[in-house]
Amino acid sequence: MPSALQGRQVSAPGAGNTRARYRRILRFAGWNLAVTWWFELFLPRIGLAKVAERSRSRRMQRFAQRFHVLAVDLGGLMIKVGQFMSSRLDVLPPEITRELEGLQDEVPPVPFAQIRALAEAELGMPLERAFASIDEVPVAAASLGQAHRARLAPLDAEDTGLDAVVMKVQRPGIEAIVETDLAALRKVGGWLSRVRLVSDRVDARALVEEFAETSLQEIEYLHEAASSERFAATFADDPRVSVPTVVWERTTRRVLTLEDVTAIKITDAAGLRAAGIDPTHVAPVFAAVMFDQLFGNGFFHADPHPGNIFVTPLAGSREPGELGESGEPGQPGEPAWKLTFIDFGMMGEVPVGTRSGLRKLLIAAASRDGKGLVDAIQDLGVLLPSAETTELERAMTQLFARFGGMGFAELREVDPREFRDFAVQFGDVVRSLPFQLPENFLLIIRAMSLTSGVCSALDPEFNLWDSIEPYAQQLIRDERGNVVQDLAKQALEIAGVAVRLPKRLDALVGRFDDGTVAVTSPALEKRVARLDRTARRVVSAVLFGGLLIAGAVVRADDVVLGTVLMVASVVPLLHALFSGRRVR
Repeated sequence: MPSALQGRQVSAPGAGNTRARYRRILRFAGWNLAVTWWFELFLPRIGLAKVAERSRSRRMQRFAQRFHVLAVDLGGLMIKVGQFMSSRLDVLPPEITRELEGLQDEVPPVPFAQIRALAEAELGMPLERAFASIDEVPVAAASLGQAHRARLAPLDAEDTGLDAVVMKVQRPGIEAIVETDLAALRKVGGWLSRVRLVSDRVDARALVEEFAETSLQEIEYLHEAASSERFAATFADDPRVSVPTVVWERTTRRVLTLEDVTAIKITDAAGLRAAGIDPTHVAPVFAAVMFDQLFGNGFFHADPHPGNIFVTPLAGSREPGELGESGEPGQPGEPAWKLTFIDFGMMGEVPVGTRSGLRKLLIAAASRDGKGLVDAIQDLGVLLPSAETTELERAMTQLFARFGGMGFAELREVDPREFRDFAVQFGDVVRSLPFQLPENFLLIIRAMSLTSGVCSALDPEFNLWDSIEPYAQQLIRDERGNVVQDLAKQALEIAGVAVRLPKRLDALVGRFDDGTVAVTSPALEKRVARLDRTARRVVSAVLFGGLLIAGAVVRADDVVLGTVLMVASVVPLLHALFSGRRVR
């Protein structure tokens, strides 16, 4: 722990502190919303859109930098919010996500006296009785909890077969901080939901609730302990993976005691080489284990950053190719180490419904069906109901025409300019759509992103596609039988339409004869409505000018009447500026 952090002390917040915290968060959000309204809504309405565009990137960077400072200063969920925003590439611009990528989950440690008081209240006994010894210097201090190394008492050690453990304790007062932060975030989400520029693109309230659910699970240590044991059971027969044992006798909702499994940090290349482990051999194994979670059992570690993964050397084993005492090289399947996962507070699960949506995606992609692909995306909840998908369907069709049928290896050989041209051509279409990633996709993308980063740190030449391709092929093989069922279902639907078609045609002809057929064009109706709004605004602008000039002229002879006319001119001015809201 950096000495600068050790020198600071943090006290549990009181009611006054939480109120001040709540107000500070809302002030920050309110000011930045006001700035955004001015540049993104007001200036374009008065013909100054280019001014807003020129300053947009700089404003986004400034916002992210100020939020970074706020998060580090407040701690609590604000650090989690920053990390959360840095992963929302589907919603936020890169100027924000890049700035917040480096936001670390490290805060000043809580004085041990406060940790002791909370732990003893939770465990119902003095720490000297619960443990044989405990290190008062924390091994890690995060925004929601703090961890200390300890040793179990002799009887507990005999019962559990463990000696060295880590006691993880909630930060005192963190529940009040989380409650305050979530209340402020829900308020901000409500504000955002009333801004059409935001509400057309993302469900702000749902986004806040998604974050709230994940955060509340992280401070529920019984939930984390259960997730740890479920993860361990999933990989019980896998020699590549190890999970710390939960000491349930010393675990409560706010205290979690685990086997101390500290080993070589997965990205510590020098430490790995010193232990005789080639970092380039670790990368594909780590990727394979993560893909087993994501595409195999569906229950996966959603926060596999380097601090949560250790490489544990195995006694008496050696790397493939390494000579043993007998002079024989190690065999390819002979493990020399294992991956040890810790911190199961953030876990993800791919539910059956999502798997069904992914199957539809594969079927559509295999048949080069742009419309089917868009329908599958909508089924997965990626696109909001207000999305107009015609242009997206056209984009997907052209995507298949240009890159369809290429394997992952072939795609790697495509000139990057081809992808850039496609991105330029359809980037505006994608950005204009009201889409967001559902929670499961957020966690999947987070896990994939962290996996890619760790593997790249281990081996700069590592290519993630080489590891993911076998899983994609296996998934297609597993779903191939369902394709036949889907085709049969589609055939029945087509047959049903064919049976009903004559009656429907006869009814349509009858309506033509009666003159009761009504034809509507949504695009035409929108244009007419837009022209109507423009005409109303022009009338308001003319009325504003007339009242203002009349007031100025009359005011020379009649001050009261002139002033009234000039003040009244504000009403049509406001109408001209703000009545042009788009009708969806």
